[in-house]
Amino acid sequence: MDRKWTGAALGGLLLSMTLSAHAAGTNYDKDASRLLASGKFKTATAQIDKDYERIVGDIVTLTEIEAPPFKEEQRARVYQRMLQEHGLSDVEMDEVGNVMGLRKGTGSGPLVVIAAHLDTVFPAGTDVKVRREGHTLHAPGIGDDTSSLPVLLAFVRAMDAAGFKTRSDILFVGNVGEEGPGDLRGTRYLFNKSKYKDRIGYFISFEPGHAGRITNGGVGSKRYKVTFTGPGGHSFGAFGLVSPAFALGQAIEEFGKIQVPKTPKTTYNVGLIEGGTSVNSIPFAMSMTVDMRSAGKAELDALEQQFLAILPKAVAAENAARSTAKGEVAYKLEAVGDRPVGHTDLDKSISRIASAVSRAGGIEPQFGSSSTDSNVPMSLGIEALTLGGGFESSRAHSLDEYVQLDKPQDVHSMSLGLATVLMLAGVK
Repeated sequence: MDRKWTGAALGGLLLSMTLSAHAAGTNYDKDASRLLASGKFKTATAQIDKDYERIVGDIVTLTEIEAPPFKEEQRARVYQRMLQEHGLSDVEMDEVGNVMGLRKGTGSGPLVVIAAHLDTVFPAGTDVKVRREGHTLHAPGIGDDTSSLPVLLAFVRAMDAAGFKTRSDILFVGNVGEEGPGDLRGTRYLFNKSKYKDRIGYFISFEPGHAGRITNGGVGSKRYKVTFTGPGGHSFGAFGLVSPAFALGQAIEEFGKIQVPKTPKTTYNVGLIEGGTSVNSIPFAMSMTVDMRSAGKAELDALEQQFLAILPKAVAAENAARSTAKGEVAYKLEAVGDRPVGHTDLDKSISRIASAVSRAGGIEPQFGSSSTDSNVPMSLGIEALTLGGGFESSRAHSLDEYVQLDKPQDVHSMSLGLATVLMLAGVK
């Protein structure tokens, strides 16, 4: 998950109050309470409870198959077999590596897609062996988002055990490319090029976390690699020639002066600086990779334009400051990431249903914004949310990432995720 969930408790409370007002006069709360109290749903929850160690075992199995961005195929093949073993139809791997399968409904409702991403942030060769210590599972990538993949399979088993039928078809997806350089390529393909692209009515991405945490805002981002080039030379003998390092330094200094709004939260960062050959050489190339984010499209666009305007000025300043006898400093701009801003309003069916289910389960919903696979459908006007898959993880994107097992709470969270899916799909 390439994200940091935002939204203060007060903001979440205000959003929840607003949602309650929107939901007044509807039957979502009654429907959610009725579903959770039904015999069928109790059977489904009992199946999840019974399957808990199987779910944990699947988390371990999948975690120990490394899945760096653009190299998810081995894990995808294993997950594809798991989908087939669960009796789903039309199980396949698409052109970019997403794997998926359908649980057929009556066909009288819009397609519901539920997804968890296959990739992790860790490069090939990372030790992904899981270490279990009591109620804690340790391994890079075990939470984000490996822990959510087996939850989707548990949903299938629970629905089958309870005999649930739905009006909508439900598409279960293990998608590629959610993390960093993947730039949401899996969901981009799903919504823009796949055979399902014109059928999808609702989308839920499951990420680590317990029920009640609802992401209805998609934080957009713009990422660039900027490479400054020049003639280079000996640090003593060629002293006085223009230097890409000074141009880069000036660009960073000016970038750091940009003032951004606090609401919607807007941020920027220089994450990588690269280049040079030795301490006694004027570099012939220096680069920086930057990240800009915002929950507001206009704010992100404005920040991007300010950043882009800095670059030619930094080059011009360096060319004016030192000798260009052996050539000038120039720059090359490469876009390395572009995640769209998105939002699902609180009065949309998916928001009302997720909130109603959460309340029916005794949890006050908290809304916020993140950068997840839901950004893509949100930006296209398709109702989408990211929900907690059921397992709470800590130290995401670090080598000491871990999942804390708490069976009663995990089962309860998974059951509420299932209830949300069932209501969206029109349970019969």
